[in-house]
Amino acid sequence: MNENSNKLWAGRASKSADSRVNDFNSSIRFDFRLVFEDIRGSIAHATMLGRQGIIPSDEAAALVDELEVIAGEVARGELLPPADAEDIHTFIEAELTSRLGDAGKRLHTARSRNDQVATDFKLWVREECLNLRAEFAGLVKALISIAEKNLDTVMPGYTHLQRAQPVTFGHYMLAYVQMFLRDCSRLTDTYERTDGCPLGSGALAGTTHPIDRELTASLLGFSAPCENSMDGVSDRDFALELLADLSIASVHMSRLAEEIILWSSTEFSFIELDDAFSTGSSIMPQKKNPDVAELVRGKTGRVFGDLMTLLTAMKGIPLAYNKDMQEDKEAVFDAVDTVRLGLSAFIPMCETMTVNAERMRSAAGKGFINATDCADYLAAKGVPFRDAYKAVGGIVKFCIENDKTLETMTLEEYRAVREEFDSDVYDAISLDRCVAGRSVYGGPAPAEAAKRLESAKLRLAEYAEVQA
Repeated sequence: MNENSNKLWAGRASKSADSRVNDFNSSIRFDFRLVFEDIRGSIAHATMLGRQGIIPSDEAAALVDELEVIAGEVARGELLPPADAEDIHTFIEAELTSRLGDAGKRLHTARSRNDQVATDFKLWVREECLNLRAEFAGLVKALISIAEKNLDTVMPGYTHLQRAQPVTFGHYMLAYVQMFLRDCSRLTDTYERTDGCPLGSGALAGTTHPIDRELTASLLGFSAPCENSMDGVSDRDFALELLADLSIASVHMSRLAEEIILWSSTEFSFIELDDAFSTGSSIMPQKKNPDVAELVRGKTGRVFGDLMTLLTAMKGIPLAYNKDMQEDKEAVFDAVDTVRLGLSAFIPMCETMTVNAERMRSAAGKGFINATDCADYLAAKGVPFRDAYKAVGGIVKFCIENDKTLETMTLEEYRAVREEFDSDVYDAISLDRCVAGRSVYGGPAPAEAAKRLESAKLRLAEYAEVQA
């Protein structure tokens, strides 16, 4: 007997496929993850077939009932696919047929595995867009809480990893809040663009059966069917978008992880990680390693690789479906799992870290990070900014050579450089005044940062209100 007889595609071949081909072709080891989406799609399809009179209504009802039974058995761990199952679609259909006979065989009327798998995958991606957005919202919430407690915590801001100008730790955290809010926005956009339902596209050219695509789309929570049957089965933009979203979000997580790694070092000591979210050394008893942050940083490359996997797989595929597209799911599953695992440790690590405000303040008092304010002081006195810039550059050089700071220079030393200097210069270059004076929209002044913090809270609440 032809061993292909239990395959959905049995009939054309007169010779059994080599067992190695079956192993290579099989996707059940990873697409079983779509079992509940596959059952949902099959319930919607069976319901539509019955209402349209394409199959007897009693058989359609029996299919729906049995699919719900199968879903329960799978959820309870009572039903698993056999080792030789080709894919999730074959497994479910074979199970139905073994229970319902010919009624099970009628489920695939007016449907192809091409539109079936595209529908399953879209349903899964749509749900994960919302789940991941909620998880990133959790990170945003944690960072907002840290920012709110540190709106007055002065620290040095950096460019080129060199001390540049004074900011606050709250303002610093709000920068990452903006990044992760954009990640939430991107996931929302991807969810909305994953809206067209592929079911009814058939293999590529639809079907001659009088199906109701609007009904199946509605039953599955889509607003409408895909408008082109060939695009419906061969589109994987939604998967690419999710991978791109996660790649960008991973960049943001990696950047914050890098900051945390630096800040927790003895050289910075701006923060201290909780013992529960750091590890020790196997040989050096004094060590406290930021392994969570380092792994988040390292796993970013893995997420990038998942995106490149699918981009490369899709780049040369002609319409419509090609087997290459089976490579879509493992890449997406891996990226989602990797990011989710990272967030599960990263969020509580941030929530439990201790901020060393005194150390930050001390660092801000070094490195002449108020030099720009000193130049602005002269500019406000009518000195052209370029002349003021040059004058302050000379002052900094003098301070370095004489072991002084801008605060410890005497007024006579200031006036030796420019006569416009007066005793109010010391107020102008104080760190608190430097920060408070930067009250432009989006600046680090505590009062302004507090406004932006409230704005971030409102944006976060808007994402929480978006419903599937």
